[in-house]
Amino acid sequence: MSNTIGRFFRVTSWGESHGAAVGAVVDGCPAGLVLDLAQIQHQLDRRKPGQSSLTTPRKEEDKLQILSGVYEGRTTGAPIALQLANRDARPQDYDAFAMAYRPSHADYTYDLKYGFRDPRGGGRSSARVTAGWVAAGAIAQQLLAIHGVAIVAYVSQVGPITLDKQYQSLELAAVDATPVRCPDPEVAAQMIAFIEQMKSEHDSTGGVVTCVVRQMIAGLGAPVFGKLQAELAHAMLSLNAVHGFEYGSGFAGVAMRGSQHNDHFVVSNQGTVSTLTNNSGGIQGGISNGEDLYFRVAFKPTATILQAQQTISQDKEAITLPAKGRHDPCVVPRAVAIVEALTAIVLADALLEVRLSQVAIGGPNLV
Repeated sequence: MSNTIGRFFRVTSWGESHGAAVGAVVDGCPAGLVLDLAQIQHQLDRRKPGQSSLTTPRKEEDKLQILSGVYEGRTTGAPIALQLANRDARPQDYDAFAMAYRPSHADYTYDLKYGFRDPRGGGRSSARVTAGWVAAGAIAQQLLAIHGVAIVAYVSQVGPITLDKQYQSLELAAVDATPVRCPDPEVAAQMIAFIEQMKSEHDSTGGVVTCVVRQMIAGLGAPVFGKLQAELAHAMLSLNAVHGFEYGSGFAGVAMRGSQHNDHFVVSNQGTVSTLTNNSGGIQGGISNGEDLYFRVAFKPTATILQAQQTISQDKEAITLPAKGRHDPCVVPRAVAIVEALTAIVLADALLEVRLSQVAIGGPNLV
């Protein structure tokens, strides 16, 4: 059950890092949605390995194959099977790790829980499997785009280097202008230099991805255990290497007074309701209010580094792991596309929850 996210727009992930392929099955996507395959491929290209000197040298084309659920460019309402072949798998690189527990990886806990694991690049625990998530999320993005929803994520921190600007002052169309995917050229240059330094020192660093959703639909999410921010947090914290999630004012909000933090409602001459500020991050009571939705996702430093490390074997003997493997010195540049994809999946699921109830009582068609 842990391989599926969503109730109405359901995405089931499958595959392993060094198996034959990875992918996803999308179930619940309405029939009649015209798919822009080039846009789906574009999102996959933003996530794929080997795209710059800042990423792992593993080379995967990640050319999408759609095996079912689409006919003459339109979704049929049937499950959409998505597949991406693993062309540059090197399982032999992990022979030395088969009987060892890599620090801060899932090796030990997988053995503890299942008593058996796939040691090839972490198998199921590898971020390689997120390629299928991105393909599924790109379909969700196209469903949301019909309703005007626009999702954009960007890198706002790498190690100690922070982009100290609000998203409203940034040129978000320039996110992909640099390989680090930071829309501020000067800060991006500093981030790139720091990642290159980590790479030269055979080390790694973490970072933060900020995500903004504009033209948000009001009324998405549910009270209590179905809160929209809880669903987003669940999705983001399911992403490899994520150690933190905050939305709206987040942890900084604790230093504010209630009189400062409260978002006051106003009504325009056209009768449109909005708020003067948006410390709530577009969500109040677990339900979207129509303001911009924004949140931040914190990623730890990449666990695989090209340094010898002390650990233990499956027999609980102290050993030294060799400095070997392919990895990203910082995961956040490629994680931008994954954060966008997971956001789209959560919002598409919330949209269908609302729209299906409307259809049931004679509301408009979804597509």
